[in-house]
Amino acid sequence: MPRIAPFEVHHRRYDDWFVRHAAAYQSELLAVRALLPWRGLGLAIGVGTGRFAAPLGVQVGIDPARAVLDYAEKRDISVVQGIAEALPFSNSSFDYILSVTTICFVDDATAMLTEAYRVLKPGGELVIGFIDRTSDLGQHYLAHQAENVFYREATFYSADEVEQLLRDTGFTEPVWVQTLSKTLDEIDDIEPLRAGYGQGAFVVVKANRP
Repeated sequence: MPRIAPFEVHHRRYDDWFVRHAAAYQSELLAVRALLPWRGLGLAIGVGTGRFAAPLGVQVGIDPARAVLDYAEKRDISVVQGIAEALPFSNSSFDYILSVTTICFVDDATAMLTEAYRVLKPGGELVIGFIDRTSDLGQHYLAHQAENVFYREATFYSADEVEQLLRDTGFTEPVWVQTLSKTLDEIDDIEPLRAGYGQGAFVVVKANRP
């Protein structure tokens, strides 16, 4: 079962997070922007309220939670209700795929990546953003997981684990960037982007579909 209940019930609180933590959000947005292709037809898996897809020009979004799709649609994204493990699109439909903080909520990460591979065109690129479990912020979320309405049922991954999942599902040439070296309460300004992973809580990886 997709873990959508918190996003259906607390959709306004979820969308407001990006306003309350504007500096962290802008830091994350810049990290994603650094690796996201700017040409072709894009799909956002787990589009949520469209806070990443809309400003980055991703045209199509899918999410199992209807309430958040209403926000994304108002942000001019063509939305589809569905799950990451069974994408309702034909093979080789998209030039690139974006998925931000989605992998921790899917029931089967391998199935999600297999489906992403299927609907990407040969030579297409997959960009994933997520909270690194081994970072200070990731450890904070884990320690307080039961108290967080959104992350209560999340499965956090390390960067090494995501890289292995990508390789196991056929993706190649991963490139990494990272940001957010402090806790959310300590972030007052947009953080500079750094290559690689291991220091920032929010990491982004781009991998190719051969």
